[in-house]
Amino acid sequence: MIRLILALLLPWLVFFTIGRPVQGILCLILQATLIGWIPAAIWAVWALNNYNTDQKIANAGLGD
Repeated sequence: MIRLILALLLPWLVFFTIGRPVQGILCLILQATLIGWIPAAIWAVWALNNYNTDQKIANAGLGD
């Protein structure tokens, strides 16, 4: 829940919390413009959703 709020307010920081620093830097560059904030937030929420799904699969023992 906290990461979702963070994805909307500071999208670039979410990438660092899920272990994707290169994408975090790219997101920060995108977010540097006011117009880029919305795509950055959408990208962060999408990446967070994928991360959560990957974690659930790994916890179920179905991942690699």
